[in-house]
Amino acid sequence: MRSEVSVTFPGHQPVLVDLNEVQPMPHDVARRWLDEQFTQMGCEPLRPTGKLLTADKVVVVAQAAGPARFADAGWALEFARATGSALGKSMVHINVADLSISY
Repeated sequence: MRSEVSVTFPGHQPVLVDLNEVQPMPHDVARRWLDEQFTQMGCEPLRPTGKLLTADKVVVVAQAAGPARFADAGWALEFARATGSALGKSMVHINVADLSISY
């Protein structure tokens, strides 16, 4: 089964991270990694209620990271591993401009 995370930023080529030969990140570690990134980057919840879904957290962290952070292959791989595991999906596409995720 194919496993990949892609992130699209306006005006940039999509970032594609192939996870086919990569050890999956344990679910609890993935959620903790995303929580840490969310906090370190000073991210804010998307919803006015303050409720933060895992998918929202993934989108907001990708947005805060921007293309420059995704240029770091090590960080991009950890993001992809955490995203795939936390969402429980093998194929994930994040569109930063639309603040959306598709599977």
